[in-house]
Amino acid sequence: MTTSDPGARRFGAESMVAPLREVLVKRPGPAFGRAFEDPAHGFLHAVDLDRAVREHDALVDTLDSLGVRVRVLDAETASPDLVYTFDPALVTDRGAILLRSGKANRRGEEEVLGAWFRAQGIPIVGRIEAPGTVDGGDTFWLRPGVLCVGRTLRTNDAGIRQLAVIAGGDVRVFDVPYWHGPGELIHLLSLVSPVADDLAVVHLPLLPVGLWALLADLGIRIIPVPEEEMGSLGCNVLAVRPGVVVLAEGNPATERALRDAGCEVHTWPAGEIGVNGGGGPTCLTRPILRG
Repeated sequence: MTTSDPGARRFGAESMVAPLREVLVKRPGPAFGRAFEDPAHGFLHAVDLDRAVREHDALVDTLDSLGVRVRVLDAETASPDLVYTFDPALVTDRGAILLRSGKANRRGEEEVLGAWFRAQGIPIVGRIEAPGTVDGGDTFWLRPGVLCVGRTLRTNDAGIRQLAVIAGGDVRVFDVPYWHGPGELIHLLSLVSPVADDLAVVHLPLLPVGLWALLADLGIRIIPVPEEEMGSLGCNVLAVRPGVVVLAEGNPATERALRDAGCEVHTWPAGEIGVNGGGGPTCLTRPILRG
């Protein structure tokens, strides 16, 4: 299906840093506006929906200005978390893998993305079945063909085994700390964001030692994110291409360290769409085509 010419490819995103050509987003709607009404959703305060929409539009404008084709998922479900389109699916070079969230209220989001994939002619190459669970936020491509997966409160052994079979290639599994438990859950991508082939943003105190060793073995330099910038999404950085990144506003130490490392940094306001719901620029985007 794919070729070595990226212009001939319609999908495939087995990288976190290769040039981001096409991405799927979901604008916040009524369900997002009601999110605080149900504590199970985990939002910090009542949602200002108008502000959330403005912030989401600002992220889309930033991506558009950087040459990314932004596709908008025209759907609304009972789940406010559908705006975090990274989590319900992966897009491999063979097609999409539909996941099954470990957060009960997110079950079914994968069907919405699956319908969109089919409408675009993107094949579904597999899906996670019960009792397996996998959140997209617990997965990232360290290299093409090298998939890192976190075992967390949202991603279990059964799901990881299924994903390894469907994805193929080299799948590395890392245990993520329990930390504060379900009420303040961390994904693997809460702790690490590759921003270039040889550079990653990392929160070292919670990083699995095995992943730290793998980064070192591959010669990947680390930009440490301080504790005080974790809550403001300092570790959730979206690479648009190697060394060109999008970062939530309010993370001055991480922003400065990225610039000192030679990165081009684009910040955007994320207080309502990001911090309140716990999802940064990576969470808000499902890459469809990279490279």
